[in-house]
Parts: sequence; C-alpha cells; structure tokens
Amino acid sequence: MRLIIVSGLSGAGKSAALHMLEDLDYYCIDNIPVELLPEFALNIRDTNASADGKIAIGTDARAGTHHISLFPSYLSGLRASGIDAEVLFLSADISVILKRYSETRRKHPLTRSGLALRDAIERETSYLAPIAECADLTIDTSQMSVHDLRGLIAQRIGHNFPGLSLLFQSFGFKHGIPGDSDYIFDVRCLPNPHWKPHLRAKTGLDDEVMAYLEAQPAVGRMLDHIRGFLETWLPEFQASNRSYITVSIGCTGGQHRSVYMVERLADFFRDSIPRISIRHSELNRNPISSRC
Repeated sequence: MRLIIVSGLSGAGKSAALHMLEDLDYYCIDNIPVELLPEFALNIRDTNASADGKIAIGTDARAGTHHISLFPSYLSGLRASGIDAEVLFLSADISVILKRYSETRRKHPLTRSGLALRDAIERETSYLAPIAECADLTIDTSQMSVHDLRGLIAQRIGHNFPGLSLLFQSFGFKHGIPGDSDYIFDVRCLPNPHWKPHLRAKTGLDDEVMAYLEAQPAVGRMLDHIRGFLETWLPEFQASNRSYITVSIGCTGGQHRSVYMVERLADFFRDSIPRISIRHSELNRNPISSRC
C-alpha cells in the first residue's frame, strides 16, 4: 500500500494536489484529523478499501497543535507497520497567499478565531512545522499555475517504480529563490546571452543560445563541476532511501544560462536516474489560481 499524506498552507494548492492524485487513481480523502491517520490508514489496508493500494489523505492546521506535534510519531508508526507513507507539503510566500485570498474573498480557516489574515497565515505556518519537517517532497507554489502544479505532481509522484525522483529546475534570482530547493547553484558569473541583441529574446532551449554558451569555456567548467558534485553525492541520498531531490540552477532572469544548464544536467543523469523531471520556472511564469 502506498500512502501519500498531503498537507500545507491554506491557499498553497492542497486541493489541486489532491485532485491530481485522484486523477492518478489514488483513493483521496481530505480533512482527516491527524490523530486518526494511523487507524484510518491501517483500516483501509486491512479491508482492501483501495483496490490498487494507492491512498492520498489531506490534513491541515485545523487538527490542532497538540496532535500535529505528534505527527512524527504517527508517521513512524505507519511506516513501522509496513505502510509506504510519504508526506507532500505545499507552501507559498505569505504575500502570494494574501493575494490569493484577496482575489477569492474566501476565509482562512484560522481567521475564525478573530485573527487578521496575515497573523492567521503566520500562525498556521508555525502550527504545521512538525509536518513540514517530515516532508519527503515540498513544493513551493508561489510562482506556479494550477496546471504547473498538477503537471509537477504527475511527474514526481505518478510513477509505479521505486527510486530517486530528481527535479532540475531553472529560475531567475530577480524573481526570488525557489523555497523547495535541496541544492541551489548560482550561474550568474557565466557569460550572459542577454547582452547579445540577437539572443536576448531567445531562451536556453534555442539552438543559437546553446551554441553561444557551448563556445564559452567557463560554461563547460561550471557544468563539469556541478555534474561532478551531484555524481558524488546523489548516490548517498539514494543509499539513505531519499525519494525526492530538487536541484535549482539560477541566473539573473532565468531565461538563458540556467535553462541551458538544467537541460544539459538532465541529459547527463537520465542514464543513471530514470525519474528525471525538468521545470523552467520563468519560461511560464504564472501565479497559481486562488481557486486551489
């Protein structure tokens, strides 16, 4: 049985994530109190309630701080009972969540206690810290559309074989650093195609930009060093049963150098790590719908 526990900040996309998992044939239940997770999951397993053994359960800050503080022990108990349990945690910048609530005029779950919206978001972040710290996969949806999020979940979770899931994502430092990164490499020191007028409107996916960068010795050296670092340390993560790694490559705007580096790194590691995903954050920059 494979169990995915979906949690995260209200407005960060938990509903969209559960809908995607449902499309991937997971048996999905939302708003389960944390203290009921072990009993509920074991009951589903023992009664074969899910024919293909794929379950997704959503839980959030409404469970209360006491039970959320016990989440790590609940999770350990599930795994000790033989359930393949993973935690997916969704986050977003406070300013982004404020905007999403403003657009929909929905109420945040914790504002019912009289808190202002910003205070409610900050309190929720604190409440959910024990779950966030247990997360196998954290996704920062600040700069994602609903379609981006659904596609990323399909890429990273929609598989039927074990092993490390490796995401290479490009980004622009001027738009902020992705909060879900395990490793961040800064390639802003490399020659910038932006300053070549005939390349400015193109991206690292275009042949002309690739040819320009491949002709720069510093680009090759940087690529070799990043590749060597990952070749050394990714096997250590695999040996420790780590399921998800996110490697973020950043340049100034996230259009040329970082995109090129992500594509080259993904090409190199595909032979040794079958589950490779690519995301170019700035090439389709569109905030997630607040309906999520």
